[in-house]
Amino acid sequence: MRHVIVMTLTGSVGLMAVFVVDLLNLFYIAQLGEQELAAAIGYAGTVLFFLTSFAIGLSIAGTALVSRALGAGDRDKARRLATSSLIGMAVAMAVLSATMLPASTFFLASLGASGRTLAIADRFLWMVVPASAFLGLGMMYSAILRAVGDAKRAMWVTLTGGVVTAILDPLFIFGFGLGVDGAAVTSIISRCAMAYMGLRGVTLVHRLTARPVLSDVLGDIRPIAAIAVPAVLTNIATPVGNGIVTAMIARYGDGAVAGWAVLGRLVPVAFGAFFALSGSVGPIMGQNVGARQFARVRQTLVDALVFLSLYGVAVWLVLLVLSPQVVRLFDATGTAAAVIAFFCIYASLGWAFNGAVFVGNAAFNNLGFPTYSTALNWARATVGTVPFAMAGAWIAGPDYGAQGIIAGQAAGGILFGILSMVICFRVIDRMATRPPTDPPAPAGPPSGLSPFTSGKGATAGT
Repeated sequence: MRHVIVMTLTGSVGLMAVFVVDLLNLFYIAQLGEQELAAAIGYAGTVLFFLTSFAIGLSIAGTALVSRALGAGDRDKARRLATSSLIGMAVAMAVLSATMLPASTFFLASLGASGRTLAIADRFLWMVVPASAFLGLGMMYSAILRAVGDAKRAMWVTLTGGVVTAILDPLFIFGFGLGVDGAAVTSIISRCAMAYMGLRGVTLVHRLTARPVLSDVLGDIRPIAAIAVPAVLTNIATPVGNGIVTAMIARYGDGAVAGWAVLGRLVPVAFGAFFALSGSVGPIMGQNVGARQFARVRQTLVDALVFLSLYGVAVWLVLLVLSPQVVRLFDATGTAAAVIAFFCIYASLGWAFNGAVFVGNAAFNNLGFPTYSTALNWARATVGTVPFAMAGAWIAGPDYGAQGIIAGQAAGGILFGILSMVICFRVIDRMATRPPTDPPAPAGPPSGLSPFTSGKGATAGT
């Protein structure tokens, strides 16, 4: 539990700094007093969330492979894999960014943006998206530092981005009078700063990078892709589900989208420890899987659930008490204020179950069952979101449809959080009975292995 808490809290400070960047951008934009600007940032953030989730998926592969190599005592292999992971991240993010930009208007319009709101959001994307490679590198550097157990430096990689934003945002937005463009410039600078801090920690301090060798990089593509592809598919399910909800909420006007935009940036900051927890238990599990210490793997999952429960309730109580202040902080009125208040008072309580899904994803990726993460996350983003959100909107009626959508999404998250943990415990119990000579399965259960039964044929307990 101490290991889980230390890795999570240090990781959450740094990771929340990434989310604070977006929150501060929206906060300062909200002070300009134009609802269209806040809504535009909300639409643009939904698209950027896709790129961020893609980068997180790639970094999961780096964390899993490097931590396994370190757990097995092979530092040269860890160094080679870290180098290949960084190169893969840079190339993949550059290609994805270049592919997405020409279609940015289409994506924004599909989410419900129109008129001046669409034009502002599109301009913001064209400025920020080209810097996505630096964001990806910063995340991969942080992931490698977590894999080696250096939680403090991993924290400072992402914390740097938050510090830079806190200093430069008011300067560019208000001091230079650039408005939304100023927020975009600040985002670019903060991403470059993150990459620089990560480079120092991984290369200069831990010397976990090597001179790139083309044959080594090409040879590492397959093991990286074995984890990265399902991890990316798993992670992009979340922004896809978020995009669906955004499009549904857009039917209730720019006010509802503005309120949803605030929640989209408030939630990662308030519940940043959940995201950090999933990134922290991965290396812990990965090293213990490499050492075949499955009792510790199971205990890590138990401790993670205890942490999720206590932290989730604590954050809900804080949001419950401070909901009026949150509404005033972002100058929200009308539908926007109602959406924010509803989430803080009611729907935020269900977020602990979303944390369980994140932890389950990290566990499956490091246990050698990444396709389980993919299947569960996409199921949650589709059948666990759309019908629940539609039902919530129908029950709430036209006057409270946006709140009903949020309530329905929360209900789906609760269901899939429970399902994810049930399957995860069964996978761990089943792996513990496998002979030591059997290699971990890279992308699914080996023949005859079912996660729903224990090693002795009885139902595995949770």
